[in-house]
Amino acid sequence: MTLNPLAFPKGVKYLCELCQKPAYMQCTQCRVTYYCCVEHQRADWIGIHEKICQTLMSLRKPQPFLPSHEERKKWADAIAEEKRHMIDLTRTTSRKLLFEGKHEQSVPAAMQSLRFAIEVYGLTSIELVPSYLILGESCIGLGKLSQADEYLAQANWTILKTPNSSKAIQSKLHRNLGLLNAAKGDFPEALRQLADDIYNASEEYGTDDIRTSGGYFHMANVFFRQGKRDIADSLYNQVTDIWHTYLDRIVKCRTQTPPTPRGVGPGAVEKLEDKEEGLDEAQEAEAVQVLNSIYDMQEHQPIYQPLGMAKVCYTLAMLYFVLHDIKKAKEFGRKAVVASDNSADDNFSRNIVEFMKICERIRYVLVSCSALKYNHLNHYTIEKEENYASHIRKQQCQEVT
Repeated sequence: MTLNPLAFPKGVKYLCELCQKPAYMQCTQCRVTYYCCVEHQRADWIGIHEKICQTLMSLRKPQPFLPSHEERKKWADAIAEEKRHMIDLTRTTSRKLLFEGKHEQSVPAAMQSLRFAIEVYGLTSIELVPSYLILGESCIGLGKLSQADEYLAQANWTILKTPNSSKAIQSKLHRNLGLLNAAKGDFPEALRQLADDIYNASEEYGTDDIRTSGGYFHMANVFFRQGKRDIADSLYNQVTDIWHTYLDRIVKCRTQTPPTPRGVGPGAVEKLEDKEEGLDEAQEAEAVQVLNSIYDMQEHQPIYQPLGMAKVCYTLAMLYFVLHDIKKAKEFGRKAVVASDNSADDNFSRNIVEFMKICERIRYVLVSCSALKYNHLNHYTIEKEENYASHIRKQQCQEVT
């Protein structure tokens, strides 16, 4: 909806959500978000606004009149809690878009997360650092290296000013600094920063955690660009092994039938079950991007490595199984079977065959469910049409009488 600045109340200025310039447009759904042009409105909608439009309406409405201090405090706490939820949502969305290679689309979500973080924690809190890092990585992907440098410098300064900052946040800072130096072509400094990333991530999560594997992957990319293929291949294999182990645990957890303890009711069994491991949206996108990149590397190897190809194909098959894409899971599973025929590891080959049997069983169940659903909908449609025809006949009879 187009706005006329001359019609605004005295002293009221509406600014663009993305660039903070005077706004001439308004979101017609939430009516609390403004833009300077159609391009910025479209970019914000694609990046994050579609997900948070209705929530912004409740967050940005004026505080209602509340007579008591307790009611005002309760209202403020509820708003702060909702904003913390929005920080998590916008950061996850922006990281997901980054891993998908959509750097420009990730900027609105990252900016929104920074805005919410400032409102909740203040301008100097270390809670702002993840948003700075995402914005920095977006700028690296867009080739805006000087702007990326500014965001990462702000993040670095905030961490230095915060005593006892976590190893996890330090790891992310060093990873982004490594990416920035790699983009500048300073490979020795990039490797040093990525080594610090791996060290801090290993201290926080362990050496074989998927959150540590990103450092190995980016380090492998740097060695690959330096022409050191042997070192790069070794690191790519390590990344594949980490994801393979993690996804294998998820697949086994989802496909096995847990034994029911004797003398224990269903309600108690639910409490005894361990929390299932999984992936958030950003980790799903990271796994797809990283493992497909390694698969492409394996395909273009000058010397074919059957075991390496089989493992990355099997890992991709398990990933798509976890993502409920059975068609792609079977496709990569078949590639893993073909590649494993040339390897000497019989146990590994048997595991792939067992996995393919699971995929086939699930595909059969899905096809059966789809057929039942179609028959039910078809029956429902016919019944609905018959009822409608009967209703029309009754109306016609009433008109005749």
